[in-house]
Formats: sequence, structure tokens, C-alpha cells
Amino acid sequence: MISYKTEEEIELIRQSADVLGRAHAEVAKLIRPGITTIELDKVAEEFINDAGGRPSFKNYHGFPYTLCISPNEQVVHGFPGKYELKEGDIISVDCGVFLNGFHSDSAYTYAVGEVSEDVTNLLKHTNESLYLGIENAIAGNRIGDIGNAIQTFVEDKGYSVVRELVGHGIGRDLHEKPEVPNYGKRGRGTKLKEGMVLAIEPMINLGTKRVVQENDGWTIRTEDRKYSAHFEHTVVVKKDCAEILTTHKYIEEVLNKS
Repeated sequence: MISYKTEEEIELIRQSADVLGRAHAEVAKLIRPGITTIELDKVAEEFINDAGGRPSFKNYHGFPYTLCISPNEQVVHGFPGKYELKEGDIISVDCGVFLNGFHSDSAYTYAVGEVSEDVTNLLKHTNESLYLGIENAIAGNRIGDIGNAIQTFVEDKGYSVVRELVGHGIGRDLHEKPEVPNYGKRGRGTKLKEGMVLAIEPMINLGTKRVVQENDGWTIRTEDRKYSAHFEHTVVVKKDCAEILTTHKYIEEVLNKS
């Protein structure tokens, strides 16, 4: 069953999302060659707890960390650990916050130092595809319209779309119905209605769309070990346009200063 949120509930998600955006910015400040991914995780967890929330991911189905940190060929669900970022890496940071009874969820992929032109373009176009998907998250459209907008754009650029992992509804639970694939056909799938809150999150690969799961039972990487990018926002479906509840504003303020 799909949960439709009231304006009061959407405001509570918006408050959760603001804490989430600020937590992302604290991580963004530290991304540089030499830092370990577990250090980033600890900073995010402390910030979220200090703000009165709790990390949505920690202990979710046994996931042991606050952040999913996925460098390079890892698509999503990577474990923070002793890995030290190095020049030329990219790193997806995915985080969720539970506050006031509601979850918010967003992700951002960073370049660590200088990266190649094709990787720079992968990040740019994956981010652009997120907003094209969001443009289609309006009442009267269907789930397939979101996925088709993302898929058409990135495949025209020569990239591939991961099939096994999708976006989702979100609210009192971290993952709610409906699923939101990053591929699909226009006019197909669940009809979008006002008050639906969705996490839209394109996962786009430089090479093959095929992925494999690592032995830790969580980490998903590309089969060919080429880079993958991941961007995500939590949005609410409205009549004429979707409203983005999460924000990358705080991240971008950090990046623009560096």
C-alpha cells in the first residue's frame, strides 16, 4: 500500500532532510586524498545524533554503519572502513536521517582531486539525469515516466543503467512502496498522485549495466569494474512539479569554497 503524506508530514520530512543535507556537508568538508572512509562515517553519525536525529541506515537489516560509502566501481551499499581515498577516486556517499518520525534519504558522488574527463562527465550527466527524473515526478504521470527520462538521457550519452537497484517510496519507513526504477517506458507503472514521497536515485555506470554483490553481503559493484555514479533526492509529488525535500545546497557551498 502506498502512503500519501499530509502537508504536516511533509514538513516533518523537510526538517529531517535539512539535517541530512547539513550532515552531508560535514562529510564533504573532509573528502580529500588520505582520509579513511570510516572517519567520514563517524563524522556523519556524530552530527546526526547531535542534531537530535538518528542515522536511518545504521542497523537497518543489519547494516552496521551510518553511511553507505562506495568508491569507484562500487555502485552502492559499500562499507566504510580503512580504505584511504586517493587522487582520481570518485566516492558515492549515501545517507539517511530519521527525525520526528520520518526518514529522508539522499546521495552525492564526489571526485577526489583530479579525475579524468570521462569520469567528470559521468558525474555531471548522472546528476543531470536525477533532475530530469524529478521533473517527471508530477501528479498524473506514471513511475515509468521518471525512469524513462533518466534512462533515455544517460543511454544517449553512452552510459548504462543499473537494473537490480531502484529508488523507492519513503516516509515513516525507509523503504516504502512504490519502487522507482531508473529505466522504463513512458505511461507505464504506478500512477503518481499528490502526497507521494519518493527517493529518486539514478545509479549510472561508465561500462556495463551488470553488477555483482561482494562477499560482505552488501556491497554492489560493476561487473567490469568501471566507475559508477549515484545521486539521490527525496521529493514529494505535486500537481505541477515535484518539490525536492532534501538538499545538496550545503554540499555545493563546501565544494565551491574548495
